Amino acid sequence: MATDIKKAVSDVQQLCRSIREQVAVEVVGQSEVIEQMMIAMLCEGHCLLVGVPGLAKTLMVQTLANTMNLSFGRIQFTPDLMPTDITGTEIIQESGETGQRELEFKRGPLFTNVLLADEINRTPPKTQAALLEGMQERQVTVGGQTRDLSSPFFVLATQNPIEQEGTYPLPEAQLDRFMFQLIIDYPTEEEELEIVQRTTGVLRETVKQVVGAADIERAIALVREMPVASHVAQFAIRLARFSRPTDGASEFISEHVAWGAGPRSSQFLVLGAKAHALLHGRLSVDYEDVIAVAHSVLRHRIRLNYSATASQITTDGVIDHIIQELNSSGSAEIDNHSTLTREQRDQSSKVFRSEDASSS
Repeated sequence: MATDIKKAVSDVQQLCRSIREQVAVEVVGQSEVIEQMMIAMLCEGHCLLVGVPGLAKTLMVQTLANTMNLSFGRIQFTPDLMPTDITGTEIIQESGETGQRELEFKRGPLFTNVLLADEINRTPPKTQAALLEGMQERQVTVGGQTRDLSSPFFVLATQNPIEQEGTYPLPEAQLDRFMFQLIIDYPTEEEELEIVQRTTGVLRETVKQVVGAADIERAIALVREMPVASHVAQFAIRLARFSRPTDGASEFISEHVAWGAGPRSSQFLVLGAKAHALLHGRLSVDYEDVIAVAHSVLRHRIRLNYSATASQITTDGVIDHIIQELNSSGSAEIDNHSTLTREQRDQSSKVFRSEDASSS
């Protein structure tokens, strides 16, 4: 049984390696962002990509979708976009058999596996809210009837942080539905040179489909089955709780944070850490796996106050401070986590083997 588990982990690693190789055919660099997107997909989470124009946000999502044998839909959000343009609508059709008029539901682009919501902050809140039910419940209700979305279902949204005129900031309820907020940064000089050489030449490679829906479903199930040691889960919970300016908060947090991350962030920290460990071929989750996804999970769930803005303190800076605070408050435990996790790895393998034996 242990051999079967190791093979399953190896298969997921190979799956993600194949996706990376194909994405690299079209997208130069951004390896960390691509890995975080894959982690979110293994957790059935959604991503919000934030970056200035021209950094290949849309291309990255399209290329990632092209590597998988999944249906792909794109919505270009504009100020005049209506909710029914996303979810679909009922129209009157005349039956060819009876001649009677009947209501027929025409599906919108939301009925797909991978949805690119391009420039999501350019449409009014009413239309943005049309995504809420689909993102959380994997279903939509139109005309009083609830319809299930495809499985798996991922929303990969993009937005531009510098052009705010004519935009509609995402409400907190919708921001919280995104597992990750990923910051797309400028390429290095070497990467930019490669971009220019690729895009101004004649020959360009074609991205191949290397992953199917069944492969993704198996990987998602494996992430859910991975056990997490209690001390690692506690670390993730503290990471979220330390961001809240409530009673007992540190002076730094009380001074600079208006409100902190909610309980959903703790769930996403643990899920993301499990997927990160799996991508790196490990059967157990360490502190480093939680820290690897901490910024992506927390940066859009922490709101800074005027004092932080005036002091030029960023959300990522607050997250760094929280991690340092946790390291100092539990330094003995965290500094020695390699010994603890060796024991936990043995325990996790036993749990995996017992679960696998009972399922078979």
